[in-house]
Amino acid sequence: MPKLVDHEFRRRLIADAVCRLAEESGLDGVTLRDVAARAEVSMGAVQRCFRTKDEMLTFALRHIGERISARVSARLVQSPAQSARTALGHATTELSLLREEHRSEARVWLAFLAQAAVSRPLAEILRANYTGLQEVFTQLVAEATPDCDPALEARTLLALVDGLTTHVLIDHISPAAALDVLDHHLRRLWGEPDD
Repeated sequence: MPKLVDHEFRRRLIADAVCRLAEESGLDGVTLRDVAARAEVSMGAVQRCFRTKDEMLTFALRHIGERISARVSARLVQSPAQSARTALGHATTELSLLREEHRSEARVWLAFLAQAAVSRPLAEILRANYTGLQEVFTQLVAEATPDCDPALEARTLLALVDGLTTHVLIDHISPAAALDVLDHHLRRLWGEPDD
């Protein structure tokens, strides 16, 4: 009897291997041979799941984006009675990937972000991700404070989150300092005094 293979499970297994390799050496270090070895599958199995390296990378980027989005959503669901301000604070904190347990995701995300500057398929995925996030942030800002341009504030928050993540990864600032910057910005947005 032929062995049944869960194709989607294998694709996610390979995507996880891509992410681990990207974390260690960026996307330049991701080869089909190394991915197969890290995923503990044959080269043929990788090639059956993905026709090209680009197809494999776009799937891996979607995979990590889904993981981050699921974590942000889970954080928001944990406190369903929260205000728009609190929800936006939780979302930006989770999205910034500043905590130690999210540091590997941050390195992978930035590796994909750098590659997207020269890869149209990766750039398209990231644009879609950022567009979705901007829509959510715009809605939350509009609910929380009507005296501003919600779309502009949403774009500002997304840029701030990405920038803080980068600065933490290169040890320019500490995660605590980055969270202070984020908190300071949100307090100013809400018109609240700093502590």
